Amino acid sequence: MVFEAKLEMFRNRLEKVNRHLGKLARRKGVAAYRIYDHDLPEFPFCIERYGSHVCLAEYKRRHGMEEQYHASWLAASLQMISQVLQVPLENIHRRIRQRKLGRQGQYQKLEGEEGAGFFTVEENGLLFWVNLDDYLDTGLFLDHRDTRLLVREESKQKRVLNLFAYTGSFSVYAAAGGASLVTTVDLSNTYLDWAKRNMLSNGFEGPSYQFERADVKQWLSTIPSHSYDLIVMDPPTFSNSKKMNEVLDIQVDHVNLIRSCMRLLSENGVLFFSTNYTGFKLDTEALSSYVIKDITRATTPFDFEGRLKRVCFRIQP
Repeated sequence: MVFEAKLEMFRNRLEKVNRHLGKLARRKGVAAYRIYDHDLPEFPFCIERYGSHVCLAEYKRRHGMEEQYHASWLAASLQMISQVLQVPLENIHRRIRQRKLGRQGQYQKLEGEEGAGFFTVEENGLLFWVNLDDYLDTGLFLDHRDTRLLVREESKQKRVLNLFAYTGSFSVYAAAGGASLVTTVDLSNTYLDWAKRNMLSNGFEGPSYQFERADVKQWLSTIPSHSYDLIVMDPPTFSNSKKMNEVLDIQVDHVNLIRSCMRLLSENGVLFFSTNYTGFKLDTEALSSYVIKDITRATTPFDFEGRLKRVCFRIQP
């Protein structure tokens, strides 16, 4: 009886947030959004909708449950989630969510056999390929949806540089905003290919769209000053990839990275800098010569209000 009562409480919560957030998502033309994130301690899930599919991440923790009981608890939870969200069980992609330092694990594949693979979702009239089975991240960071809109609004006739680009969603938005040049830089061939696929799916191809596989810290020093008008930089918190010449620690390295970006900007250029490091402290003293505005709140999407775990800054010369 205790379990049934808790499950009913979970159902009520999920119905409420799904109804509210679903209405907002439809109004905004968004098919991928977060619905639930550990709202109730007895149900430690992160639930995100991607069109007709659902990504269900179970936070790894001690449930105090025996394996057999956990299995029945999970089965009942999945059945209920399927009913409330009106998504078939086979379209619910389950994974274990473990705490990692920011986005350092985004270049890793999950263990085990590959799942259903790729499909597209629509966001603000643009298409993005996602994969809910094979990688630690899905291919689209939902928390930067509003930041992407901001980039689209400011990209017309601008030379745009997307650093630590992952699957290139910022590049797609910049191209959609009428950028004259979009350069996408990442260390991973896998994700650069994914970025190219996203660009092509939206009709963006040709010499104006460049892709560079590079260690960003090293690459920045090779580019002439004032080469870009708008830069997006959303680095991992920490990386010691064998492909890199140096370790990246965003708290230690952010001043030099920002200074390098500012050198590349035109006189009236802008840098959008973001990090997921929860303990991050921007060194405003070392960066005092720049105009810095915290736009975290202004770039918080409707489905992350009150639970955003990143910061975002607009920085100008």
